[in-house]
Amino acid sequence: MVDMTRGRWAFDIGLALLLVVLGLVEVWLPLASVMGEGSPIISTIGVLWFHLLHLTQRRAHPWVALAGLLVWPVLSVLNGGQVQVLFFGQLVPIMVLVFSLARHAPSPLRWIAGGCGIVLITAADLSIPVLRESTEILFHWGALTLSYVAGHMLRVSAERTAEHAVRAHTAEASARESALIAIASERARIARELHDIVAHSVGVMVVQAGAAEQVVEDDPEFARRALATICSTGSSALGEMRRLVGVLRDPDVGHDLAPQPGVAALGDLVERARESGLEVDLEVTGQRPHLPAGLDLTAYRIVQEALTNVRRHSQATRALVVMDYGPETLEICVSDHGPAAPSGGAPGHGLLGMRERASLFGGQVEAGAQGHGFQVRAVLPLERV
Repeated sequence: MVDMTRGRWAFDIGLALLLVVLGLVEVWLPLASVMGEGSPIISTIGVLWFHLLHLTQRRAHPWVALAGLLVWPVLSVLNGGQVQVLFFGQLVPIMVLVFSLARHAPSPLRWIAGGCGIVLITAADLSIPVLRESTEILFHWGALTLSYVAGHMLRVSAERTAEHAVRAHTAEASARESALIAIASERARIARELHDIVAHSVGVMVVQAGAAEQVVEDDPEFARRALATICSTGSSALGEMRRLVGVLRDPDVGHDLAPQPGVAALGDLVERARESGLEVDLEVTGQRPHLPAGLDLTAYRIVQEALTNVRRHSQATRALVVMDYGPETLEICVSDHGPAAPSGGAPGHGLLGMRERASLFGGQVEAGAQGHGFQVRAVLPLERV
């Protein structure tokens, strides 16, 4: 049984009533399409019986609809083999029935419907003299075959469309899940790095406070400088702590309290890239201020990941890294001249990680094709300390 909505029910009943009207007009006018000997009353009973009791059920109860093919043989037997042959009252409704069963019926029933249609047409052609002409036989078989094939092809098309929609939805859900996992992993990594920065800053503050305590009376000037360092370091550590709050940290990863790399280490990063076979040019414009440790690390990681993407996803042999320090922002641009390397597996999440890092500091990352190559551009607001 097909799940029927009110609209489908209304359509099926309306179509059946329309065919009832056409069939009755054909019988009682009568039209030239009426062939053979038979009673108009028997034809009227057949039209009403077939259409109202069976054709209306062609999608809701296909087995009930299929049983309608027995209406005309039963009436013919009851009337001593005499029955009118109708175009609008018999052939057209049978074509609609065969089409609907091929289109909507469950798998076994749609094949049975085709076979039953063949049996009915064959029996009619053999038992009714006016249908034995070759033109009549070709017309009946052609109409029935066309109806069945049309219904079957529409069914196959609908099933393929539904299958493609399911596949697309599954792929979209998988990509979304993969992106969420990548975001969680990147945030955990960022949290570990910020944790190490904060821990290192707190360690510096403790050392400076201890030294100031020892010499506060003998060397007040040294104590004053130590307190200034504690103030500056504490302010920076508080800024990093604000970003750390709410980001979960993996408890199984060991603690490394050494300072994380920053833009000062870009020279070493460029040298390592050159050793791997990628020629990298580093251009720095503007005056580099003293950056907070978290922002310093983020700038470094963006360049690092962008160069990694060049090696993994491009056939370029040269890349350009530009660091532009403006009054309010740091602009990072990493570009190559391609072409892109052939795809060899699932895409990574490097751009996702860069965007996640930049967003923590109110920045943004744009990436896309440029000429024959690719460019990553990041803009980070400067937080001067």
